[in-house]
Amino acid sequence: MKKPFLPALLAVLCAALFLGGCGRKSAVPTFETAPVQTGDITQYVTATGTLNAVVSVDVGSQISGRIQALNADFNSLVKKGEVIAEIDTSLYQAAVDQAKGDLESARAALDLAQIKVDRERALIERKAGPQSDLDTAEAEYRQAKATLDIKKALLAQANANLDHCRIEAPVDGIVITRKVDVGQTVAAAMTTPVLYTIAKDIRQMRIITNVSEADIGQVKNGQTAEFTVDAFPDEVFNGKISQVRLSGTCTDNVVTYQTVVDVANPEQKLFPNMTAQVSILVAQRRGILTVPNAALRFAPLEGTKFENADVASLKVARGQRVVYLPGKAPGTLRAVLVKVGITNGMDSEILDGLKKGDAVVTASTASGAKSGGPPPPI
Repeated sequence: MKKPFLPALLAVLCAALFLGGCGRKSAVPTFETAPVQTGDITQYVTATGTLNAVVSVDVGSQISGRIQALNADFNSLVKKGEVIAEIDTSLYQAAVDQAKGDLESARAALDLAQIKVDRERALIERKAGPQSDLDTAEAEYRQAKATLDIKKALLAQANANLDHCRIEAPVDGIVITRKVDVGQTVAAAMTTPVLYTIAKDIRQMRIITNVSEADIGQVKNGQTAEFTVDAFPDEVFNGKISQVRLSGTCTDNVVTYQTVVDVANPEQKLFPNMTAQVSILVAQRRGILTVPNAALRFAPLEGTKFENADVASLKVARGQRVVYLPGKAPGTLRAVLVKVGITNGMDSEILDGLKKGDAVVTASTASGAKSGGPPPPI
């Protein structure tokens, strides 16, 4: 009694196979294209750096003591030789007074030794004394003279220490950092304590940037640079590369090289230690053929047909890439080798392989299709 249902079941299965499989035509891919155009491309190398004065001097103290007076503060304009800080002089004045006393004592000892030498020499001339006494007197005189020289040096040292209680500005400039307060004690035992940092002239500044090793080969002295700072987000400032330092720094397996950008700051709007986002102009082309970078990154979908059947055998040399143009038949492509020049990140220069007006494929869509993977390597 179940046999009559078998033909009907077979008919349903055949219909399902026909509608879901062999009876459905494969989807034809459609392509998005962009024309090859004539335009300009400017290529930049980007980096981040910090603004600094061209000359910044740390003003320290060569002696230890309590800060008695501070004659300069943040943003103070100072002149070379101006006293900007004073250290308590009581101990150092006492050392000078003691050195003066020791010097006078040494002078008296020298005078006494001279008198003794003269007396012994007179006795020798009258043959009234032994030669050994004269020799001893002359030796004592030389010793007294050496002691006098030592005491003179100690007095000079004491006076120098007293002079160092007055901290003078070493250059004309502006105080950008004050690190001590009145009453604070500074100790100069092992290192020189820093009291101030003075920028010589912030109308001329520099940016120390770190450029990656992948880009440093394009950076040269004399190239122009643009940069922005967070304080003035809508304003672009200009500078010029003055130095590319050869010593590299490796951080987290990334090698960078310090590059110095000289900056004019006549209005003094830029401050030391501001972070700068720098763009270094390394190449510029005008009136050239350009294509969107999406065309260079495009990879055909799996199953796409090509007009030039030997596309798999294309040999891509250094500086070349493969781009695709729509074929004459719907859903087909034609692969073309092109020589690529500079890029600005959005568009690239085409040196050979295309002409103005050619339509290059930037994307494709097809229902159920799979990506064919990345384009051939350079």
